[in-house]
Amino acid sequence: MATDLGELLVPYMPTIRVPRTGDRVFKSECAFSYDSPESEGGLYVCMNTFLGFGREHVERHYHKTGQSVYMHLKRHVKEKATGAAGGAISRRRNGKVFLDLELNRDFNGVDYEYEDEAKLVIFPDHFEIPLPNIEELPALVTIACDAVLNASSPYKKQEADSWEEEIQVSKHARSLRQQENGVRIPPSGWKCAKCEMRENLWLNLTDGSVLCGKWFFDGSGGNGHALEHYKETNFPLAVKLDTITPDGADIYSFDEEEAVLDPHISEHLLHFAIDMLQMQRTENGHHTDNDVQPCVSDWEVIQESSLKLKPVYGSGYTGIKNLGNSCYLSTTMQVLFSIPEFQRAYVGNLQRIFDYSPLDPTQDFSTQMAKLGHGLLSGQYSKPPMKSELIEQQQRGISPKMFKALVSKGHPEFSSDRQQDAHEFFLHLINLVERNSSGSENPGDVFRFLVEERVQCCQTQKVRYTQRIDYLMQLPVPLEAASNREELIAYESKRKEAEENMRPPPEPVRARIPFTACLQAFTEPENVPDFWSSALQAKSAGVKTSRFASFPEYMVMQIKKFTFGVDWVPKKLDVSVDVPDFLDLNRLRATGLQTGEAELPDLTPPIVIPEDTRGSTTNNSLESPEIDESSVMQLAEMGFPLEACRKAVYYTGNMGAEMAFNWIIAHMEEPDFAEPLAIPSYMEPDLPSPSFPTISALDNQPPEESISILTSMGFPRHHTIQALKATNNNLERALDWIFTHPDCEDESEAMSDTADTEPNNNSFSNANAHSDSSLSPDQDLSSPRVRDGPGRYELFAFISHMGSSTMSGHYVCHIKKEGRWLIYNDHKVCLSERPPKDLGYMYFYRRLSSC
Repeated sequence: MATDLGELLVPYMPTIRVPRTGDRVFKSECAFSYDSPESEGGLYVCMNTFLGFGREHVERHYHKTGQSVYMHLKRHVKEKATGAAGGAISRRRNGKVFLDLELNRDFNGVDYEYEDEAKLVIFPDHFEIPLPNIEELPALVTIACDAVLNASSPYKKQEADSWEEEIQVSKHARSLRQQENGVRIPPSGWKCAKCEMRENLWLNLTDGSVLCGKWFFDGSGGNGHALEHYKETNFPLAVKLDTITPDGADIYSFDEEEAVLDPHISEHLLHFAIDMLQMQRTENGHHTDNDVQPCVSDWEVIQESSLKLKPVYGSGYTGIKNLGNSCYLSTTMQVLFSIPEFQRAYVGNLQRIFDYSPLDPTQDFSTQMAKLGHGLLSGQYSKPPMKSELIEQQQRGISPKMFKALVSKGHPEFSSDRQQDAHEFFLHLINLVERNSSGSENPGDVFRFLVEERVQCCQTQKVRYTQRIDYLMQLPVPLEAASNREELIAYESKRKEAEENMRPPPEPVRARIPFTACLQAFTEPENVPDFWSSALQAKSAGVKTSRFASFPEYMVMQIKKFTFGVDWVPKKLDVSVDVPDFLDLNRLRATGLQTGEAELPDLTPPIVIPEDTRGSTTNNSLESPEIDESSVMQLAEMGFPLEACRKAVYYTGNMGAEMAFNWIIAHMEEPDFAEPLAIPSYMEPDLPSPSFPTISALDNQPPEESISILTSMGFPRHHTIQALKATNNNLERALDWIFTHPDCEDESEAMSDTADTEPNNNSFSNANAHSDSSLSPDQDLSSPRVRDGPGRYELFAFISHMGSSTMSGHYVCHIKKEGRWLIYNDHKVCLSERPPKDLGYMYFYRRLSSC
């Protein structure tokens, strides 16, 4: 028999591999479905790629790849036999469970036992070889089978790999001397002290300087001022501002040139009035802080836990297991896949997506979206219980491990096990949908709308109208408009009195905010900080209002309940807002330039040069351009001509060796590749003083070197100019803009620069800050990307948050299907008795078809 098996496997031996270090073995979940070894058909693991497939999908992989040998894994779950006394007989160590899989927690381990079965299956004849079969199988096959059976979960593997390069404690952490300069960092409104960048900001832990980092390919950016500051001062440690949590922060040592740990980070941050240690982790993966809990527990009201809810099963009623603080993902995906456009784009095209999926479908966004959508909508994983006594165990839901690993890949927050903001994840996912919808239907367009921003110079009364794209409406919460204000004032008085007399605090009172007050606050004009008036060519007071230039098919509305206290602790406003079932926003329709209004001139702001470098720049910059010599030497060490390296660094704006290397690859065939750098004519000394240059509208053209970099990558010239203008000549954002706007080919419709500088309106999201920054008022609104229509909507879903911070708590969602409200609470799906619409965080409206 050994000879027979050996001869049978000979033709397939070249395709059978032993898993190597770094190989991921998917033996707990199908790449195309949520089938597992516990499913009726078990799971097939390819002995070459180590991908797992359910019975329905293994044939597809065989026909696509020609791989014939699979390991079939099956776990049998059965009730234990009972003894004479009526109790379950305890399971002995009989070796029946040998798969390294998580035990199903939905079955009580006392009443059930598991028995694992493994065998090799050879396609297409489905010839089966039971395992283990050490004596009869070739040694290579036996070793490969053992390695697969003993392989850890691919997700555990990733966690283990993340510790291979363990971050070390900085040598400067204990001896860091902080300056007593009175610097106090506010909880928001940060910007670089040298270039006014508002992202990728780093706080120097010695003197409290807030400066920008370098540009990265994930879209975050900066001009390297934090590194420049270190070179000038030798202050070694900096912390990234938007990464500070109760568990720590991202810290970088310029001296050691790597990410480091600082055991005293809480003390070092407290020096600058940043206190993030008041938050505390509790059990069950949720968090809380030292604040007093709300009067009526939002946990009880939102989850409807005081009511006996009826479970529902079938298509569209499948829950999602909580992986530990993954409820922000689950609720968002439940709502998205209740929208017909998402169902049609992914589930409706399921077979086409699966048939054309890459060789590794676990890393394909469309495949995993289709898999998740089918898992939620098919009803295969939401079946009613067979026995009445198992009702509590039958709502198992699907596990989104593979999906979460893919969509969070490379993201510092979503790839962690910490709780996250559902609003931020929604925008992150819409961004992924857009990036992966090139050449196909983009379901995210149903949320896409145009915002018209009107900025007025208070001194000259002149105005500027611009448009930008957004996906979400953010409503402020005006606490001063609370309908129970007197009750709140009385409560605050009692609370202070109890605190002074060291008595228990009174029962808290929740503020009741009328929705009309929130909408009114949304429409109010806001001051523009650091407004530069092109009419005055100087800073002035400016105000901005925002209106809808178009209305999307689905309006997403976020109640801005979260804020930062002066102590840097993120806090949640305990408010109730009477959000309506029907919403009419037509009165917020944008009107454009009105009769009698005068427009601000189309001029760009001046380039402000810091005082300490202004003199040297005036004297020297025109003689020799500033070039990052360290990047030049890195390239020269690769064997490229020195002058070519200098040109590459210069023409990529000193953005690092990697960008310069790409420039070299694109230009190395040019005849003047290795010739000395020739400074462009616009740098000649006959220019005005560089201290406060002004650029007229006629000269408002992107730098030629930036255009040449993008055109060398194969993009049309007019498309690159359009991209650069749309992103204020930011090269890396322009590149991202090109990829997200493949259909923008008309040069005459190029985006205009925003001459009057102001941050994005806080009443809208910043979903597309790296792509659609602004649109000219005459942008073609008939584009299929913008589905304009009446602004009347009906509420069909909302996501609620329980807890005191986005970094803690729990999310559930309520969705209206077939005229009835349902609550989706992790793996449990039930009919809702009292949907708490007034306590929601994100609301989803669909356009009324009767408009």
